[in-house]
Amino acid sequence: MKWEKISLGPLQTNGFVLYKDGEGLMIDPGGSEEKLFQLLDDKKITVKAILLTHAHFDHIGGVEAVRTKYQCPVYVHKDEAEWLTDPTLNGSALFLREEAITSEKADHVFSKEGSYTISGFQFELLETPGHSPGSVSYYFAEEKIVFSGDVLFHGGVGRTDLPGGDHDTLMTTLHEKMLKLPDETIVANGHGPETLIGKEKEHNPFINGFGW
Repeated sequence: MKWEKISLGPLQTNGFVLYKDGEGLMIDPGGSEEKLFQLLDDKKITVKAILLTHAHFDHIGGVEAVRTKYQCPVYVHKDEAEWLTDPTLNGSALFLREEAITSEKADHVFSKEGSYTISGFQFELLETPGHSPGSVSYYFAEEKIVFSGDVLFHGGVGRTDLPGGDHDTLMTTLHEKMLKLPDETIVANGHGPETLIGKEKEHNPFINGFGW
């Protein structure tokens, strides 16, 4: 499996294209559809499914365009299934106001974590709430990479002051899910550069004061 990162949408959110043999998964298409489609065309990739780490507006702005172009299903956690259609829940009504972002409902909702195979891509779904109630992370053990949305960043963690966010829940997520992954795991997050689990254990000021 190969993967590409591309900055998309009003907040330059990291979207990720995972692909092999001309077929791919799209994680968090945040917008900028023409830019995204150019990458996909250049790489000759057909998107087979859209996976959302969570449904904040800056991660879903391109959902409908990608789904329409490739006729592919959208996956989101059940706790944020309603956010796709509601600009108040996904935050766009507050932050963008007159340019509220919505899409049609997801085709599939994740109801529990575990092992999944979608269009030939096998991964472990981790429920990683705190930044938002339905945040999930996609862990590809063989490739040693986790696509974590806005849970863990290089030198930072996800904000918890938005509706549905909770600091204590996020700390539990970090301890019980993220930091238990192997130290060499790449953290491909929603904003900024990638990092490593081991590096964040040692240097992240929001984490390393808690016994790591």
